[in-house]
Amino acid sequence: MSNDANSLIEALRNQTGRQPTGVWAAPGRVNLIGEHTDYNEGYVMPFALAQRVLIAAAPRNDRTWSVTSLNNDSTKIFSAADLNPGMVGWQAYVAGVVWALQEAGHRVGGADLVLTSDVPEGAGLSSSAALECAVLTAVVDLNDLDVVGIERAKLARRSENDFVGAPTGLMDQAASTLCTAGHALFFDCRTDAAEQVLFDATSAGLEILVLDTKTPHALVDSEYAARRASCEQAAQLLGIPALRDVTDLDAALDQLPDPVLKRRVRHVVTENARVLEAADVLRAGRIADLAPLLDASHESMRDDFEITVPQVDLAVETARSSGSLGARMTGGGFGGCIIALVELGDSERIGEAIVESFGAAGYGPPVYFTAVPSTGAQRLQ
Repeated sequence: MSNDANSLIEALRNQTGRQPTGVWAAPGRVNLIGEHTDYNEGYVMPFALAQRVLIAAAPRNDRTWSVTSLNNDSTKIFSAADLNPGMVGWQAYVAGVVWALQEAGHRVGGADLVLTSDVPEGAGLSSSAALECAVLTAVVDLNDLDVVGIERAKLARRSENDFVGAPTGLMDQAASTLCTAGHALFFDCRTDAAEQVLFDATSAGLEILVLDTKTPHALVDSEYAARRASCEQAAQLLGIPALRDVTDLDAALDQLPDPVLKRRVRHVVTENARVLEAADVLRAGRIADLAPLLDASHESMRDDFEITVPQVDLAVETARSSGSLGARMTGGGFGGCIIALVELGDSERIGEAIVESFGAAGYGPPVYFTAVPSTGAQRLQ
């Protein structure tokens, strides 16, 4: 049991005078490859991070939920009457899970919850999905509900889509729910088929550097919506259900009159192909061969999907010039994180090189860490 978990147990005991029923956890995620392919019914390949949300919980006898965050020293209380979509505040991510379970026909009793998180917020590492999945895992256990596998991820996504109002795909919640330690999750966003693909970078003498550029996501909501609308428009013009269904890229591009739509389609189609190739590379244990796929993915996001920003591009360029095998932006874009495939033990040197380049460019210092594929949502005690 970690010190954080013990702190949660003590906090809940002090707050309620009762012993928690248990402690649950759900991780953030980083997307190895497959950006903006999820809502185009394509393929993605995330893996869970060691960083996670921890929750201690105990049932109540009334239809009230109390949730305390040790991160911001704040307690929020809501009742069944408050479970209305559009709730404002961080507690909406908790209330949305209860609402989604009830909407699916499950009876959910009240609970006291205390949580803490070390998943960086605003970095594109799915801190919100980690919170949703941790809450859902705890509430399902507290109420002995029959909700398993991908259905948990779908309910967590519904809470974010329909209660909080964020138009995310299923990848974040699927990763936080389904991932296993030492593996990447090859996920088909149309069929929900999931495959755990061995991803042991250490045995190949490699590691994954994740660097948060600390760039504000000033345009991410409006630009995300615009990219999604462009993809839907292109699919409609091509007469197909989704861009996943493009089988001949050149022929598809010839049918599109708008150069912007051409670029958007080219990114999605080629990115899907890169995910499929990355899955083959990992199945064969050729982890170093991910490098050119990461590079090509970044170039596609920069030039065709146009979702990078100068800080992200500088971080990728510096990682490459400092010796990384390959690097790319990860996440929805317009800020956030990059990942780099580097030789084992090189993360700190390359991370510091990026810190230095940011200082020379007048940017604030980024934060970096080495990522290890970790386990999905689980009960710890």
